[in-house]
Amino acid sequence: MKKVDIFKKLRSSGLRPTKQRVEIAKFLFDRDTTFHFTIESLENHLTKKTTCKFALATIYNTVHAFKKAGHLSEVDVRGKKTYFDTNITNHHHFYDNETSELIDIDASEIVIQKIPKAPNGKKIKNVEVFINLKN
Repeated sequence: MKKVDIFKKLRSSGLRPTKQRVEIAKFLFDRDTTFHFTIESLENHLTKKTTCKFALATIYNTVHAFKKAGHLSEVDVRGKKTYFDTNITNHHHFYDNETSELIDIDASEIVIQKIPKAPNGKKIKNVEVFINLKN
């Protein structure tokens, strides 16, 4: 992703492009593959991969601003952990209970033949298949 795109992503999220936020955005979006993370795991990755110092609040606020702007999706792992996903398209996940790894499943690999009708007054927003793995 070009540097200009990083600044656009920050500004469209309502964030000033500070050095720390630019580094967070580069780390999240300047990659070829999907990245799944928790706030804590992102903090660990940033500490190892960059020379900037990051306050946990800065990471938290930046991630949530990106989510609110539609640049990240949030994946709740049954009350255990909240993951964020750089892949914002409709897709499904494997979850490895032993390694705490979230793995994308392409939507075309899942066939859903029937889903129940939504309760009165509600609409189905999306359907996500979540498959738990174990050794």
